[in-house]
Amino acid sequence: MTAPILVTGGTGTLGRAVVPRLRATGAPVRVLSRQHHEPAEGVEYVVGQLDTGDGLAAALSDVDTVVHLAGSMKGDEDRAAVLVRAAARAGVGHVVSMSVVGADRIPVASRADRAMFGYFAHKLAAERVVAGSGVPWTTLRATQFHDLVLMVLQTAAKLPVLPVFAGFRFQPVDARDVADRLVELALGDPVGLAPDIAGPEIRPMTELARDYLRATGKHRPVLPVHVPGRAARAYRAGGNLAPDRGVGTRTWAAFLAERFGAEKPSRVE
Repeated sequence: MTAPILVTGGTGTLGRAVVPRLRATGAPVRVLSRQHHEPAEGVEYVVGQLDTGDGLAAALSDVDTVVHLAGSMKGDEDRAAVLVRAAARAGVGHVVSMSVVGADRIPVASRADRAMFGYFAHKLAAERVVAGSGVPWTTLRATQFHDLVLMVLQTAAKLPVLPVFAGFRFQPVDARDVADRLVELALGDPVGLAPDIAGPEIRPMTELARDYLRATGKHRPVLPVHVPGRAARAYRAGGNLAPDRGVGTRTWAAFLAERFGAEKPSRVE
């Protein structure tokens, strides 16, 4: 393979796992970044902006496959539109993009839904932009990453009590497992919507929080909080889960042990 694979979001949590895996296959990799980076072996960095399209023409030169990982809490559909328009002009043959399990099952209708779960609506809109672009495509939906669950709990644990969403369950997946699957998809033919990827366990958020507290030696009461709205009801019904696609290999406990070391003894109220 001589044509470089362009990766957007290559410096993020998932991108940092995908880029070296692509390199290990022998594929040359080009990373689109907002900031200048020194090149590494087999990896070049091109400064560009998905918000404006600046730098995209150069980034897409001679590229046949794009792995689109750049994302945020809102506006993903706008950035996807900028990318796929440029990809179509450049003659790209395959766009691989990331989405989230439940994008088509978590309704985002009310103001409360949008405030807490608007991410799902933006991801679904971005999926539709990619699918309608005219560029051959593959989209992979994943459940929440361990890293995201950890970030939420770390933020919540700054309070005297640790609030969690009552009745919510998660099926967290390791970013490295997702990266392995993305590389397989990027090196293959476009398949449209690929089978979901999810973690090996479905756990109540209360249990994930208590595991986090034990692993870090923190002492906080865990306080379940009821969340209103249709999106929250869909969450409580399991709309964010993929029980038949629990193909990830790393559990939440293994992730915490790797991140924080051996479990610290503590009493959790």
